[in-house]
Amino acid sequence: MQAKQRPKRSVFPLFKALGLLGDLVENLKAKLIELEEQLFKAETRASYGELDELIADEFTEIGGSGVRFGKKEALERLPSELPPKISASEYELRHLAPNCAQLLYKAVMVKGGETTAIYSLRCSIWSLINGRWQMIFHQGTLCKAFES
Repeated sequence: MQAKQRPKRSVFPLFKALGLLGDLVENLKAKLIELEEQLFKAETRASYGELDELIADEFTEIGGSGVRFGKKEALERLPSELPPKISASEYELRHLAPNCAQLLYKAVMVKGGETTAIYSLRCSIWSLINGRWQMIFHQGTLCKAFES
């Protein structure tokens, strides 16, 4: 006979009752946006050390081309490429687990040395690992230009 599993209890009802949930969610959203946008910066993309801290060892990305790669490939490629210009908007945070959250957003990117804008819908999953948030997954799906 199988033992009954106890339902998992979330601390969120308590936080909500105390009026703290909104602040926690907004603080987490601001923190993850800050980390996400740090990865947009040329100086971060050129720094193996900074990338190593922001990207989890089990990281996986599915790029706009449909190619899947991991942390090793990201650390080899990013520091040597011409940095793109990336602007993002319409961030949405989804809490997936106590130490895991998904950040969804729209991005416009102009690759280094090019002039044509590329539009994409993006998704990053961040996990709290050893006391710091690290990206464990990223996907950029190409799409048509956004409406103004």
